Amino acid sequence: MALEVGIVGLPGSGKTTLFTSLTRTGGAGFGKENVGMASIADDRLEALAALVGARKITPATIRVVDVPGTGPALLGGLRQVDAILAVADGFSPGSDPARDLETLELELLVADRDHVERRLERVEKQAKSGDAALRKEAEQLQALLAQLEAGDTLRDHVGELPAELEPLTTKPLLAVENGPTGIDLQLEAELAEMSDADAAEFREEGSASALDEVVRRLRDALDLITFFTAGEKETRAWTLRRGQTALEAAASVHSDIARGFIRCETISTQDLLDAGSHAEASKRGTQRLEGKTYEVQDGDVLNIRFNV
Repeated sequence: MALEVGIVGLPGSGKTTLFTSLTRTGGAGFGKENVGMASIADDRLEALAALVGARKITPATIRVVDVPGTGPALLGGLRQVDAILAVADGFSPGSDPARDLETLELELLVADRDHVERRLERVEKQAKSGDAALRKEAEQLQALLAQLEAGDTLRDHVGELPAELEPLTTKPLLAVENGPTGIDLQLEAELAEMSDADAAEFREEGSASALDEVVRRLRDALDLITFFTAGEKETRAWTLRRGQTALEAAASVHSDIARGFIRCETISTQDLLDAGSHAEASKRGTQRLEGKTYEVQDGDVLNIRFNV
């Protein structure tokens, strides 16, 4: 399942324009929820595809959700995302990006307060049955509600949170300023409608897409790594959290592959490019077999052996 990022922002901040830029949708709808996929640029993918003569190249992606406004009800739809991009207006006369970001953080805190309050009401009613686990959760929720009402986010909470609470204020929050001292999102949206070659020609010589920096920050915040599957039919990039295993990599490709996992052939991208082929890499001893518990490294090329 693709990792998810939610976009929040005050009206007119440019959050839907950021969505359009990231997902290259050619124009998302304002005033409604937009969902799309953003590609993660990686030069290694093209090099691997050229090496194996891939007919199809598929970059790794992040699912992007743009909600139409703020408020607890709308923000509640972002409880399952992995990170949040907060867009602040830096273009309008009298704009104050820092103030806007403070407002957005407060909106997230209020949404969490309302969420915890509603859950507490429900759990307290259920706890009247005498269930010890429910009474313990009610006590936890009372402490969390007090913390939020004092203006402290759940990011500052010490200890475990109740299962399935999915608070907003514990998620990585990355600020994106839409303005001359940040990113010109309107320009990026227009460039996203061009081909890569035309967009590169339009940009200043040597300059990269500002959106690549946003994606890089997301990768760092979520501690992501990229692994590859490379074949003639398709060469593809995939994301994992750092520290995840070969079995989890198999599951991200397909649940059947994970179920029938036997071993996986593993080699770093650079070693494979240096060797020029899997056969030569095997001769050199740079390609090896790993088991389910192998911790996948950034840049690994995996060929997973399985039997269903």
